[in-house]
Amino acid sequence: MKNLTLPQSGRSVSSIVLGLMRIAKMSDGEIQRLFGAAREAGVNVVDHADIYGGEYHLCEKRFGEAIVLSAAEREAISIQSKVGIRPGYFDFSKEHILATVDKSLAALKTDYLDLLLLHRPDTLVEPEEVAEAFNQLQAAGKVREFGVSNHTPGQIDLLKTAVTVPLSFNQVQLSITHAPLFAQGVAANMAGLDQSISRDNGLLDYSRINKMTLQAWSPFQKAFFDGVFLGDRENFADLNDALDELAEQYGVTPTGIAVAWITRHPANIQVVLGTTNPGRVADAAAGTDVTLTRQEWYRLFRAAGHTLP
Repeated sequence: MKNLTLPQSGRSVSSIVLGLMRIAKMSDGEIQRLFGAAREAGVNVVDHADIYGGEYHLCEKRFGEAIVLSAAEREAISIQSKVGIRPGYFDFSKEHILATVDKSLAALKTDYLDLLLLHRPDTLVEPEEVAEAFNQLQAAGKVREFGVSNHTPGQIDLLKTAVTVPLSFNQVQLSITHAPLFAQGVAANMAGLDQSISRDNGLLDYSRINKMTLQAWSPFQKAFFDGVFLGDRENFADLNDALDELAEQYGVTPTGIAVAWITRHPANIQVVLGTTNPGRVADAAAGTDVTLTRQEWYRLFRAAGHTLP
């Protein structure tokens, strides 16, 4: 497992994050086997959100019920959660942030979160309220680090007009086939090409300049929750041929190569898995030990349908 040293805190974390949004209906034993496989593979970060599970805090509650951590085990892993999505609207108010964190801690049966992320941009955000909530949570020892999810550089800078704690993370959608984060930059200023349109206002470069760690969600999705590209030869024959060839060459699975494509980038991006299959966690973890060449990385980029001018 490739580990990363976080640029803002110096903390060591795994390149793979175990996403737990689908564990609501799993038994304690199934959750334990999934978590155990992840830990055996070297994963030391788990990802939650208050909304995961069909009712608020359900997946957090299931994790807290199934996984009993000793004090030493708790310190050995990082638990992160997200806040801000409510039924029909987004809410970054101080009151909601504070109340949600307390409920997350109770559900997870832990005294603190290692990381709290603002889930989706709230256009009605008042940075001063967020700052007050973050300061209070940090002073109380309830949250150690803070970040955002699905935010643009401008939205982050707006928060920074009041928020004084470091915003160290941004969780964004990224896969080989859904890669505007990378693709726009290599085809900038090309009139008439959809790929050249900036959809995130230079988020990749902003993150590297400001030492924010990106976390890639839906790393195997074709686009927005419309199925995976792995094994889809009807739409991505060339890509799957390349994945299979490289998987054989490096002694991993195509899943591992899809992960290696993300972790190869010098931005040191973490990959958030959504699988409940312990075997796939191991396959993904093995991919972090593969370092693709530039030629191999760009071959997959082109095979996914992106333009290389």
